[in-house]
Amino acid sequence: MIVMRSDRYEKKQKKKKRKWKLAVLFLLLIIAGTLAYAYYQFNQGVAQSEDKVKNTNEVKYEFNGETDKYGGTNVLLLGSDARGEETPRTDTIMVGQYHPDKGTYKIISIMRDSYVDIPGHGKNRINAAFAYGGPELLRQTIKENFDIDIQYYSIVDFQGFVQLIDEAFPNGVEVDVEKEMSDNIGVTLNPGLQRLDGEHLLGYVRFRHDAVGDFGRVERQQKVMTEIADQFTSIQTLPKLPKLVGVVTPYINTNMDTGDILYMGKSLLSKEGRQIETLRVPVEGSYWDETTPGGADVLGVNLEQNRQAVSEFLSK
Repeated sequence: MIVMRSDRYEKKQKKKKRKWKLAVLFLLLIIAGTLAYAYYQFNQGVAQSEDKVKNTNEVKYEFNGETDKYGGTNVLLLGSDARGEETPRTDTIMVGQYHPDKGTYKIISIMRDSYVDIPGHGKNRINAAFAYGGPELLRQTIKENFDIDIQYYSIVDFQGFVQLIDEAFPNGVEVDVEKEMSDNIGVTLNPGLQRLDGEHLLGYVRFRHDAVGDFGRVERQQKVMTEIADQFTSIQTLPKLPKLVGVVTPYINTNMDTGDILYMGKSLLSKEGRQIETLRVPVEGSYWDETTPGGADVLGVNLEQNRQAVSEFLSK
């Protein structure tokens, strides 16, 4: 009797081990399949865009990134209108922060006409720092004037934005256009709630020929970024993420690994109800219209007031 019970026990244990091994094997197959699918989708996206762009990734920039004192991951986001071999101009300057411990997402938009000290070049508009010394000098300028630590940079050609929107949203992005817009944006937009494709959405976020100028443009850029993030979640874009990253990769010059981009993108898209907090620099009441000795119209900036606002925004 004892021997028979022992045999039955051993048989049960062997069956359990066999089931456990099969479960592990099944899990490994799922993981391998998922990785293979992601790799295929990423490469498919890259191939889709490579025929349409002269790759700006060939330019190698020095960038001595610094870890954020508040524990976040800060990325210098630059919108560029590069054309062929021309030196790209920074039309948009933002700092995006993802804080893994807090699960927060923040965007600081820096007005490109802010008149600040650029290390080694005296006072000028802040976007001149990129022309003088690429993303590294711009990083130093932002650190010196606004005390923001930046670890990574990402320069995105505007056509990459167009391709990304058209791939992610075949039916367009829903936006409430507040007025007629057409000056120097390549398209004509009529007021009202509507769905915009990539080209028209790019025109919307670049428009600045009205009474509020760059202030209105920055407000629209922040509005569109939060709107896109919300609509990404609502259409369950997460399975498409590898291909979307692939589509935009040929248009991006960055020191971030593809894995880091996918990780942050997955985190952003998989969180329903999350909010993207925004801040414009200079903040309200901390700037004034100024004319340089050369006759250029710029924004004078109260640096101390803006450093304080930035510190409070990033640390909360």
